[in-house]
Amino acid sequence: MKLLGISGTVTGSKTRIGTEKVLETVRNSYEDVTAELLDLKDYNVQFCDGRDPLTYTGDTKAVIDKVMSADFYLISTPIYQASLTGALKNLFDLVPPSAFRGKVIGFLATGGTYQHYLVIENQLKPIAGYFRAFVTPSYVYLHDNHFNENREITDLDALSRIDHLAHELVWMQRQLKS
Repeated sequence: MKLLGISGTVTGSKTRIGTEKVLETVRNSYEDVTAELLDLKDYNVQFCDGRDPLTYTGDTKAVIDKVMSADFYLISTPIYQASLTGALKNLFDLVPPSAFRGKVIGFLATGGTYQHYLVIENQLKPIAGYFRAFVTPSYVYLHDNHFNENREITDLDALSRIDHLAHELVWMQRQLKS
């Protein structure tokens, strides 16, 4: 089984750190799961222009192929202006909705105010519904206060939620495929 963790931003580091923490828990707990990071910061992805996704080339094709080949997902985004990033929205526009159909998706978001966790409920979950994906009941929202000055997640409750999400993702995927 292949879990793809998508860090859906081209700036900052906290979203990647949170994504890696979930993937690390999966790697350390499940030998039969491959947990890979797709950090949009590492790719030069074109803007979606409505053409057939299979006609893109270069980094854009590589990103589309990675998403389409995964069995299940952890999708992460910082929250800017009370919404997901444009980079993540562009990825959703590039990938055929069928890539996510019937697959498990978990969400992680980072933000500067505690109210921004609602973006997961009000924007990300409906997108997953449009894709006809299965969404984990729990998700992780990380606030600036959950990190220390070295950008390490030190908040024990946040670490517990990360651990829970990692196990819930794998459990749901296994139940779906059994």
